[in-house]
Amino acid sequence: MKTPLSHGLPAVHPGQILRVDVLPALGRPTAEIARLLGISRQHLYDLLNEKKPVTPATALRIGKLCGNGPDLWLTMQARHDAWEASHRLAAEVKKIPTLRE
Repeated sequence: MKTPLSHGLPAVHPGQILRVDVLPALGRPTAEIARLLGISRQHLYDLLNEKKPVTPATALRIGKLCGNGPDLWLTMQARHDAWEASHRLAAEVKKIPTLRE
């Protein structure tokens, strides 16, 4: 099965999912969501604008609020981070040999 990383498509930052899908569906002001999550409005805005990653602590909070647990949010962040790293380090990684037994 091909993943976004193997296709070369950018992995979506979890902040984009929050901004585009989750918050509009919740129908509540961003300030209220930040208060419910127990984070500052600035922290939430930084997540929504993809300036900050979803940390394990934030994933726990978002997962509880949305009822889907932290794993989804952590997986999205890990895929996004891996995609970013694979593009940033492509030339370096290409030089590393693959060792086999």
